[in-house]
Amino acid sequence: MEKFGKSQPVKRVEDVRFLTGAGRFIDDVAPEGALYAYFLRSTVAHADLSELDVSEAREADGVHLVVTAADMVEAGVGHTLAATVVKNRDGSKGAEPERPVLAKGRVRFVGEAIAMIVAESLQQARDAAEMILVDFDDLPVHVDPVIGGEAIHPEAPENRAFDFGLGLEDETTRALAEAHRVVRLEVGDNRIIVNSMEARGCFAEWQDGRLHMGYSGQGVWGLKDILADAFDLPKDAVRVTTPDVGGGFGMKGMPYPEYLPVAFAAKSLGRPVRWMSDRSEAMLSDNAGRDLVTVAELGFDENNRITAYRLHTVANMGAYNSQFAQPIQTNLFARVLTGVYDIPAAYMRCEGVYTNTTPVDAYRGAGRPEAIYVLERVIDRAARELGIDPWELRRINFIKPGQFPYKTIPGETYDVGDFPRVLDRAAKVADLAGYAARKAASEAAGKLRGQGLCYYIESILGAPGEDVKVEFTEDGGALIYVGTQSNGQGHETVFARFLSDQTGIPADHIQVVQGDSDRIAQGGGTGGSRSVTVQANVTLVAVAEMIQGFAAFLAPEMGVTPEQVRFDDERFRAEGSNLSPTMLEVAQMAREAGRDDLLTWTARATLEARSFPNGAHVAEVEIDPETGVTRVDRYSVVDDFGNLINPMLAEGQVHGGVVQGIGQAVTERVVYDEDGQLLTASFMDYAMPRADDVPMIGFETEPVPSTANPMGMKGCGEAGTVGALAAVANAVQDAVWDRGVRQVDMPFTPHRMWELLRDERFAAE
Repeated sequence: MEKFGKSQPVKRVEDVRFLTGAGRFIDDVAPEGALYAYFLRSTVAHADLSELDVSEAREADGVHLVVTAADMVEAGVGHTLAATVVKNRDGSKGAEPERPVLAKGRVRFVGEAIAMIVAESLQQARDAAEMILVDFDDLPVHVDPVIGGEAIHPEAPENRAFDFGLGLEDETTRALAEAHRVVRLEVGDNRIIVNSMEARGCFAEWQDGRLHMGYSGQGVWGLKDILADAFDLPKDAVRVTTPDVGGGFGMKGMPYPEYLPVAFAAKSLGRPVRWMSDRSEAMLSDNAGRDLVTVAELGFDENNRITAYRLHTVANMGAYNSQFAQPIQTNLFARVLTGVYDIPAAYMRCEGVYTNTTPVDAYRGAGRPEAIYVLERVIDRAARELGIDPWELRRINFIKPGQFPYKTIPGETYDVGDFPRVLDRAAKVADLAGYAARKAASEAAGKLRGQGLCYYIESILGAPGEDVKVEFTEDGGALIYVGTQSNGQGHETVFARFLSDQTGIPADHIQVVQGDSDRIAQGGGTGGSRSVTVQANVTLVAVAEMIQGFAAFLAPEMGVTPEQVRFDDERFRAEGSNLSPTMLEVAQMAREAGRDDLLTWTARATLEARSFPNGAHVAEVEIDPETGVTRVDRYSVVDDFGNLINPMLAEGQVHGGVVQGIGQAVTERVVYDEDGQLLTASFMDYAMPRADDVPMIGFETEPVPSTANPMGMKGCGEAGTVGALAAVANAVQDAVWDRGVRQVDMPFTPHRMWELLRDERFAAE
């Protein structure tokens, strides 16, 4: 592990093609001659379809097919999407309403697909869509995420999707009743639109009874299973591929309705069919993120130690269950329920509610940002009400280094951690000592300044097992087949470099193969910051087998036993032998000897436990009370990611995550009107963070190597977002506290802050 321990920053090799326009994304690789699909989407949020007449559209110029739900039902093709549901507090299952891929008699949100038109050109398909006659019988619209109202689904009375509970309910209730002080805070976590740079898209083609679907996603195997089931095909009759992907962030990690009709059309017509979302279509139909409101209560004893923590959350599911939506705000939220604090009693209740809005699912962090945001907001409020420094209150309640391994109330076991050391480093990096002078300078300029701290922890999620195959090629290189899928994180660089470090094969001789279910039998895809941890783990297993196999092959040549052959990450050696071949040279020797069995190596490995990245984010904001403009002026991060494989890529992941957190906190706001119309369906109305919204982000690490994997690493892909929300929100609250403002909620847009500061209840004397 010598080279791994050096933790060298290596520039991303894939960036050359991305920056020079040579990337190959889904719209670039659609089959030649493919027809174009376009979806007619609902313009109302809730209505019965009293009439759907597609006859004129079917006769339009260039149109080859118009598909409705009835067509798919008649053909006996799968026309619904399943989702994971959770167990309710009473032991029953959460609601499982049908989600048709094309509306069946009723629409439940603006943007729901009603019909698909397939034509020679996209414009012809669009023109034909305007010829479709749709009559809506309007139904009551339920937009606000509150339990009650006329049911959107008969399976969910009062629109309750689930009623989940976890923890020590009786003990928590008792501890709160006996607490010296109880601090209560309601926290809103605003809905966001993901807006990946590349929108969603797919194509489908059939040949000899076999289906090939290419799509922009985060893994190919889940969709392969869904397609096989929908078309009643054996799994080996379905191939799913993914080329370069322009961002996923969790939003592309689950199936969507469009994929099944596209595959159905390609089969019906005997020609390839392609579909690509445009930006407004994406804003209407891509799964949204967050959207929940939580009431949090913290109990304290007379020494400011936490005695109990209780939450009640109402989470908006949108109009349907998306694949992971129910578990995200329940099980995944619970993984870090108590954060980094030694809390003896805790209980969470979460109620899911259906609304006539776009469904909600995973967004960078998926449950962990939501949980940490609530906890770090209420502990900051507690510091103010208890009259104690927020940094000190966290130190008092930290899980101490000597308490690890530490089992949390939800059942997770944190393997290692040194939270006080990380926080001490953060105080230096953020120049805590100089904050008073910066605040005074802001006040002299007529600005309000605030500082916010968030100490986060997250749980690495996703499938714990992964496969790998290493194949030596005739041209003197190697292929590594991986079960994850890069969405822009730099996997090609990381996986090639890691294999190079373990084998001595030059990194530029290694090609990473991903995103093809024919070439890679199974895999866990990308999500939950799992990719490098699980893929590197199984790569180590494969390398160990390669070394053992090559040693046995070389031993007769070296005149020694296999046990006497050693490998030092560069060459095979044995005492008394002049031979010292590299791994590539041994592979060539094996090829010449006809030992093809030594040219391909496969392995599967499963991590026995999770790792838990953690760290401190410190934000400073400056607010102009005359305009309400809130600017993040300084931002510092000290993370414990354990051992880093590539510090440069880790820092890039943190920067990207922090920017997404700042975006949600300061600029991004999804707005529906009372009729369920999305008012923020373009970049004219939905404000993505820009370069001038973000300061330079300081990043340092204070590693405590994990014991949960042989690399000692902890995932980093989502950590920036997990910590950023509360850091910025706490800074804003700090800035306006002395103005009498006691409640701030994201996003801190200029108009909202301007109104808040002018509310007569909070106006300065």
